[in-house]
Amino acid sequence: MALHYAVYDTKLGDVTIVSHGKYLVNLLFGSHDPIGALNEETVALYDAIIEINKYFNGERLAFKNPIQPVIATEFDKKVYEYVLTIPYAETRTYQDVAEAIGEPNAEKQVMNVLAKNPLPLFIPCHRVVGKTGNLGVYVGGLELKRKIINYEKALMSKDSMTMNPKFE
Repeated sequence: MALHYAVYDTKLGDVTIVSHGKYLVNLLFGSHDPIGALNEETVALYDAIIEINKYFNGERLAFKNPIQPVIATEFDKKVYEYVLTIPYAETRTYQDVAEAIGEPNAEKQVMNVLAKNPLPLFIPCHRVVGKTGNLGVYVGGLELKRKIINYEKALMSKDSMTMNPKFE
């Protein structure tokens, strides 16, 4: 089965989403032409952009799309599985993640795994920050990470009923 991709315009700018069958395997910020992938929209890609648009419109707090990120190690898998449990608009530290997966001395390794997250947004690594409140790392850059965190928090604030949060 071939890889397929499509480029979509979102509130964050262009994103390139790659699928393999019914699974999402990669999300890249910006417009890309992934090597070996066919530029053809599939049901999986169409469903993914619908979910992303709902997320940015405040209609979706978690993604339901089937994902299949390339996972190099069992450690990576544990990190991604834990990050998937972090609630919308909440953050955890890299140290919290390390402790939660039973590796209390692996804060830097957690950071390294999340810096290479193949499915940002779908695996919400933007919700993991440094223990001093610094943003840490993000595959889309720290400015984008800050915008996404602030957007989620604004949407969940008491004033969210009367506001339309923007990415600023």
